Amino acid sequence: MEIKPIKTKSDYEAALRRIEAVWGATAGTSESDELEILVTLVEAYEREHYPIDLPDPVEAIKFRLEQEGKDYRALIGVIGQRTRVYEVMRRARPLSLNMIRKLHSRLEIPAEVLIQPARKPAHRAPRTSRALRSRRPARRSA
Repeated sequence: MEIKPIKTKSDYEAALRRIEAVWGATAGTSESDELEILVTLVEAYEREHYPIDLPDPVEAIKFRLEQEGKDYRALIGVIGQRTRVYEVMRRARPLSLNMIRKLHSRLEIPAEVLIQPARKPAHRAPRTSRALRSRRPARRSA
């Protein structure tokens, strides 16, 4: 196959088909070299045309804690005392530069993820208690 830059969606799809055809090529062969070049070209095309947003900082912290089998208590002493940890995890308090540094070094979360402002979760309708929902005006009998 003639290797050329990937400029259009049809070029991209053709490159993917060719990658599938030469997948598993023996190392050191011309097909394995072609595979390596095509993968690099496809990655560059995808980076430009299908960018992936960085995750929300709080979600990244939750994910890393889950990976390590830990809960919020593991953050006590890293980003502050218990109340500070819960304020950050509820998004009531932003991460400070010192917190970002500690989280980056101890949990190995990329600093560029932690630096961005936390996204507010989707707004939920306020909850009403069952007692309020079940209260209906009493009917008067005649």
